[in-house]
Amino acid sequence: MGNDLTNQGEANRGANGAKTAEAASPSSAEAGVVQGEAKAEGARPVEPRPIRRVAADLGVPDEHVLVYGHGKAKIDLDYLRSLPERDSKLVLVTAISPTPAGEGKTTTSIGLADGLARLGKRPVLALREPSMGPVFGIKGGAVGGGRAQVTPGDEINLHFTGDFAAIAEANNLLAAMADNALHFGTHDIDPRTVAIRRSIDMNDRSLRDVVIGLGGRR
Repeated sequence: MGNDLTNQGEANRGANGAKTAEAASPSSAEAGVVQGEAKAEGARPVEPRPIRRVAADLGVPDEHVLVYGHGKAKIDLDYLRSLPERDSKLVLVTAISPTPAGEGKTTTSIGLADGLARLGKRPVLALREPSMGPVFGIKGGAVGGGRAQVTPGDEINLHFTGDFAAIAEANNLLAAMADNALHFGTHDIDPRTVAIRRSIDMNDRSLRDVVIGLGGRR
């Protein structure tokens, strides 16, 4: 994460000002393309530091750093639970409507953390993991923009450490078990009362109202 406080709006107006000016009244789809190109051009403004070095700067012992390549890692929960209480400050950023240039909660939060780091503090920024549904829509990803972003943005937006996929698989396993019970008649279950829905980390309208298993055993 860089320490430059240049925000996404400045990046869009600078690197993409001419492109944005050409489309005085772009459609929502065109606006999404322009913003997506702006984010792509501004991606990775600096060479990211190895994630082990980032953890070391925060005082996390290397044996508790579970790495996923050079730019991503998890911290062992047992280590986090062993930490004593600290007199730290919590800043919550919420309920911000994004500007036309795309500055919202994520960009503001990253810029705030960068600013605190520039002041000599040791901030830790917590962001939700982006869902792949909005990533491929006009909304785009959730890694900030311009010089206020987290990297590697493509990996964070598309798969990160695989937690979403693991949750979806666990959920779908429960759904398959219920479906198997219906197929073999091992339980007296009305398929219209099954509340466990299959899940996928993607916006797909055709799958929202599908009801299966109504044909009985075959």
